[in-house]
Formats: sequence, structure tokens, C-alpha cells
Amino acid sequence: MDNPAILVKSLDLWYGDFKALKGINASFRGKMITSIIGPSGCGKSTLLRVFNRMNDLAEGVRTSGEIIINGADILRRDADLVALRKRVGMVFQRPNPFPLSIYENIVFGARIHLEAKKKDLDYLVEQSLRSVLLWDELKDRLGRSALGLSLEQKQRLCIARLLAVKPEILLMDEPCSALDPQATQRIEELMRELKRDYTIVIVTHNMQQAARISDETGFILMGELVEFGRTETIFTKPSDRRTEDYITGRYG
Repeated sequence: MDNPAILVKSLDLWYGDFKALKGINASFRGKMITSIIGPSGCGKSTLLRVFNRMNDLAEGVRTSGEIIINGADILRRDADLVALRKRVGMVFQRPNPFPLSIYENIVFGARIHLEAKKKDLDYLVEQSLRSVLLWDELKDRLGRSALGLSLEQKQRLCIARLLAVKPEILLMDEPCSALDPQATQRIEELMRELKRDYTIVIVTHNMQQAARISDETGFILMGELVEFGRTETIFTKPSDRRTEDYITGRYG
């Protein structure tokens, strides 16, 4: 595969004495949606968080192996984590807008990373909200608190906040688990739109969601990446019996 967006080589990760990820090798292709599936506690979110070094915030974390993004190993001790987290943004399970206005939520990161002027920030807010299909709804409410939005609007706002700092990769950890089915469908439609410009990696417990939206899928079991490939193949002709057992509901 030529120049994958994320290349993982022999990745191991420990929390203290517990080995959470075991010898992970995978290539995540650019401008596609890749789902990571598996039972609870199997290492899905741990793998996702290693892509922007969020695991570093936990005590006793150790890693070995390589993760190559933009030609550089992000696991090196001298890696620039501020630059990494600008390039690789994250959307969490529950929307987490700041207790600020809608406008200030979106420009928060841009003020730090981009040193933009006021007119540039105004343009950035409009473009970011348009990207998540919120501009028409919120353009007359930009000064109001983001905490007054619906759950779906908050999640879209959090995605817009990421887009404002011009990332390349979006990590999404169960981004629809707090949403109702209709809101979930709209967020999935948004993700399909966003993959035109961004590489998206999503952790989901919802296998139907993975089948609907992702181009490629990886199945993790007990810290091991059992199988990784085209979503259609994973769901219809898996090569590993463990994958088939999980997908057909025999366990998990």
C-alpha cells in the first residue's frame, strides 16, 4: 500500500503489567473510514488513542513498535505532541463542548495553533459549521452557550471544533453511542461527507454501523488484531473463525 495515512508496525502497549495491545500491524488508508470492532475491553479504544498519544495521560503506559504518520514515528520520545494532536483530532463518546459560546468553541484551538485574525476567525467559524451542516441552524446564535445545544448538535460542534484547526485524521470513539437512531443516521451521513477530505478511524460496538459506513474494518480480540481488510470481506468472508464467531454473535 502506497503511503498509508497511518502505518502501525509491531505495536505493543502495556498498562503497568497488563499487555493491552499485542503485536499490532496495520495500514490505514487515507480518505477512507476504517472501523475498529471487537468485544468490550478488547483494546479498541486503546488502539485509537495511541494514534494521538492520548494514552500517555494514563499512569504506567509503555509502548514499543512504530506508528508512522506523515513519514515520522509518533511514538518517539521527541515527538511534538502539540503538532500531532493538531494533525490527528479526536471525537469522544459523549460530546464535550467547552462552557463557552458556540463561536468561542470553534475558534478555541485556532487561536492557539493558527494565530488567526478576527476576520479570518469569522470565516473559519462559518466554514467549520458549514462542514458539519450546522451553519444555517446556528449562524444567528453564535454568541449563545454551546451547552444549550441538542446532543446531536453538540457532537457536530465538537467535530467542527476539530476541523477548525485543519487536521488530517479524525479519530472517533463511539461517536454515536449517546445519540438516538435518527441522529446516528445523520452523523453517519456527515462522516461519509467528511471522508472526502479526511481520514477517519472509528471505534464502534455497533457492527451494523461498521458495515454501513466503513471502507475497511479491523477486528480486535484480547489485544490482538485478528483480521483487517475490506469491510465487505470481513463481514461476508472472514478468514479467521474468531471473526466469524464474533460477527455472527456466538460470543462478544
